[in-house]
Amino acid sequence: MRDSARVGTGSHSLAVFSDPASVAVVGASANPAKWGYWLARGVLAGRDRRSVHLVTRRAEEILGTATAPSLTDLPEVPELVAVCVPAAQVGPVVDEALALGVRGVLGITAGVPDAPALAARITAGGARLIGPSSLGLYDARTSLHIAWGDFRAGGLAVISQSGQVGTEIALLARRSGLGVSRFVSVGSQLDVTTADLLEDLADHPLTRAVALYVEGFEDGRRIFDAVRLLKRAGKPVLVLAAGASEAGARAARSHTSALTSPMELVDAACRAAGALRVPTAGALVDVAACLMARVPARGRRVAVLSDSGGQGALAADAAHHRGLTVPRLSPQLSAEVAGLLPAAAAADNPVDLAGAGEADLMSYHDVTRALLRSAEVDSVLMSGYFGRYGLDSAPLAAPEQRAADALAELPPRHGRALVVHSMGSDSDTAAVLRGAGVPVFPTVETAVDALARAAELGARPGRRIPRAAPGGSLPEGYWDTRAALVRAGIAFPDARRIHDRHDLSAALAELRGPYVLKASWLEHKTEAGGVRIGLTGADEVAAAFTAMHRRLGDGAYTLEEQDVRPHVVELILGARTDAGLGPMVMVGAGGTEAELHRDTVTECAPVSPRQARAMIRRLRCAPLLTGWRGAPRADLGSLVRAVVTVSQLIAGCQDGPAELEINPLRVGPDGALAVDALLLSSPGPSGHQAHPSGHQAQEAP
Repeated sequence: MRDSARVGTGSHSLAVFSDPASVAVVGASANPAKWGYWLARGVLAGRDRRSVHLVTRRAEEILGTATAPSLTDLPEVPELVAVCVPAAQVGPVVDEALALGVRGVLGITAGVPDAPALAARITAGGARLIGPSSLGLYDARTSLHIAWGDFRAGGLAVISQSGQVGTEIALLARRSGLGVSRFVSVGSQLDVTTADLLEDLADHPLTRAVALYVEGFEDGRRIFDAVRLLKRAGKPVLVLAAGASEAGARAARSHTSALTSPMELVDAACRAAGALRVPTAGALVDVAACLMARVPARGRRVAVLSDSGGQGALAADAAHHRGLTVPRLSPQLSAEVAGLLPAAAAADNPVDLAGAGEADLMSYHDVTRALLRSAEVDSVLMSGYFGRYGLDSAPLAAPEQRAADALAELPPRHGRALVVHSMGSDSDTAAVLRGAGVPVFPTVETAVDALARAAELGARPGRRIPRAAPGGSLPEGYWDTRAALVRAGIAFPDARRIHDRHDLSAALAELRGPYVLKASWLEHKTEAGGVRIGLTGADEVAAAFTAMHRRLGDGAYTLEEQDVRPHVVELILGARTDAGLGPMVMVGAGGTEAELHRDTVTECAPVSPRQARAMIRRLRCAPLLTGWRGAPRADLGSLVRAVVTVSQLIAGCQDGPAELEINPLRVGPDGALAVDALLLSSPGPSGHQAHPSGHQAQEAP
């Protein structure tokens, strides 16, 4: 071995995983059915940029390249080692690599014994680790390919916690005419994490958009900080996430947890960071095609152009259903379009060519040009037969492709997007369009969905989540919690704490009926018979207290004035601290039927008054607050202040409870009144630990 000196520097840079000077594959194989073959094949493709070494105990020639039996037998110390050997052999190989001074380890093998200890040895030795259980990595800029399969170079970076999902995204991208700038299967993340890899993409020159597949958000706040960094660098991020199960909600002990699914929290984090969550790998690639088009899709105003009245109508309906706008054209533009078409054509929006395409394929170009240069729309959705003429009639293939070339020049000339739904989406004409940066889709639904999601992402600027000044923990127990909320500006009905008949008599002398009697320590009082409402006199209150005390025993009961204001809307206002994604605030339709309505909006906390008002507007029940059917308008200002206050409390409560909930928050013309407060501390064996006196509720009549 010519160089036995250590080359490790102790640096924590990830450059060793993007452009190493030398690479060794340990476990290389001549068998095309094995991982070692594909790793060797891929890495050999980059040997004009770096030195490549193959290590196998058989010391056989692989793909025309000599091999060595061990790392120690190589002529130099490789900077990066890909380990693809049986699990029991991984430890010795890594120890050998560290002794030599290797700077990076790519762990392919799954099931490595005591993997955390192995990762600790790697980092203590000044090296970095991706994996174990990684499916590999690829970098188009540096011709680094250490993964199964083939990649087409392009502008989409794929960072995936599942190697196979990441591979599917790359394959779907290839079929859509897109390529990959960087691919990393993060594996077990025992050293290098998803957040590390996202941060490293910010200055990656080939990357124009990022596809992120995540199965857990334990490091969610840092992940979304990295997403913000990419947003600022002009690289939009599309998130595909697993974990939409309602299993956690079924075990929740508060409405806040039951009503906010894991995906709603992820969606809130995406909105705050300026990213977009998509439901499937296919949808991700479809949106990426719109974002990475020669002119990316922006805005919601769409002109629909078709060669069939039926297809145009269906496309317009689909666009409307997805929240896009299909505006009427101005008289001037409509007249211009009509002058390009037969008399029977529809020259408004949608535009129907009415056979003009068959007479002259350039009519597609001429009408699209008029629409794109008009400034009346943000994009044109061309739907129908274009792309199929050449498939069905060979003489039309060349003219159709010339028309496609001309169409592809329009978006950059006029600065607006063109999206195509083609019945011949696999044709040579479609390939011409895709190759020129015009996305082509096989169905109008996929085209419209992609266009709508791209517009939605474009409308998300993202926001910096301020780290609230620590406010300590919220106080334990209902009374102190109530006092803290009152000091923060949230109003409650007047109430007294009751332990016995003497306390009850004193409270009745100070409060006004009707009354509500509650067993304050119970989390869900209605189900346990721990609440009585509408009590009107001292005798009725005393009888209710005697019966409840006999059934439930000693405890901190509450006698409270019942809120009987007319024209009140019941809402739920909750906040929780997610272990990975941080503090969240939620507002929605409330009361005892909150879980039935499931009408909620969740955002990262804290929120500003403007953001709180936007949350309220997104509720389905929002019209009830603004004068539904002649009712007086609710005091929205008091509701906005309550949302902001609760969001600030949870954001500043770093060591406090996991959840704070007000349900219902009764909002009327004269303000908002909280009549139920629930405080849950950090998770316990059953998911949450409630404070002993943590729930005081007034069930609405």
